[in-house]
Amino acid sequence: MFCSALRTITTLKNSQTMFQGTGGRKWVKKVQQEWGILEKNLPDYIYVRVFEDRMDLMRAVIIGASGTPYQDGLFFFDFYLPPEFPQAPPSAYYHSGGLRVNPNLYVDGKVCLSLLNTWTGRGNEVWDPSSSSILQVLVSLQGLVLNEKPYFNEAGYEKQVGTVEGEKNALPYNENTYLLSVKSMLYILRRPPMNFEDFVKSHFCKRGHYILKACEAYLQGAVVGTLNDDACPPTDSNKEYSCSMGFKLALGKILPRLITALKDIGADCSQYEHLGKTETAQES
Repeated sequence: MFCSALRTITTLKNSQTMFQGTGGRKWVKKVQQEWGILEKNLPDYIYVRVFEDRMDLMRAVIIGASGTPYQDGLFFFDFYLPPEFPQAPPSAYYHSGGLRVNPNLYVDGKVCLSLLNTWTGRGNEVWDPSSSSILQVLVSLQGLVLNEKPYFNEAGYEKQVGTVEGEKNALPYNENTYLLSVKSMLYILRRPPMNFEDFVKSHFCKRGHYILKACEAYLQGAVVGTLNDDACPPTDSNKEYSCSMGFKLALGKILPRLITALKDIGADCSQYEHLGKTETAQES
C-alpha cells in the first residue's frame, strides 16, 4: 500500500524485507538517497507517494502550472526503479485516460523523455548514473513537457520557435490541448488513481472555482495558456487574437459535464452556473 504522506518521502520501517526483487543493500541505499532528495527539494505542484512494501515503485502527480494550457489539471505518473538503477533510468508510465494531451505523453502510457532514454538527447539531457535523479525527471516533466507551448514539443517543430509561423500555429494547438486537459480532468474526477482519491477531491474542491473562471476567460477571448494563478489574463494580453469559434463551441459542450462533476465533489460552482448554459446559448 502507499505511504500516507504527500510530498514527504517516508523511510520504510524495515528495509531488510525489501531486498528480494531489488538490487540489494546498495540499491536500497540509493533509493533512500533519492527519497531524501525529493523530500528536501520537491518543487511546488509536484507530489509523490511511495509504496510501503515496494521500494521499486512510486507514484507522482504534477499539477498543471498557470500560464500553460494544462493549468490546474492533474497528471499522474508511475515510476519503476529496476534492479540496475541507477545504472539504468527509472521506467515511467503516464495515466492518459485515453487522451494524448502532449506529444511526449502517449495514450498507451509511454513517456517520451531523453532523461528516461526514451528519446534522443545529449549531455545532461540523457540519464547519467552519477548525477541524474528522479527529481530531475519530475522537474523536466513539469517544465519541459507540460509547458506553455506544447506545439514545439512535436518532433521537428522546435525549429519554429520564435518564428511568426510557429507562434501562429501554437495558438490553435494550445486550444486543442486545453480541451484535452479539461477532458482529462473529467477522467481523473471519475476515476482517481488508487490512494489519491482524497487528494483529487481536495484539489478540485480548492481549484474548481478557478478552473471555471479560466473557462469563462477563454470563452470571452483570452489567449489559452496565458492566465495567472487566479485565472486572470495578463494586463498586456493580445487584443488582436481571440480564441476560435470552434474552440469556444467545443468548450461550451464540455462545460455542463465539468460543472456537474465539480459540484458532485463539493466544489463551489455557484458563480459559474451560467457557463453550463453556454452550449445552448451558442446553438440558438
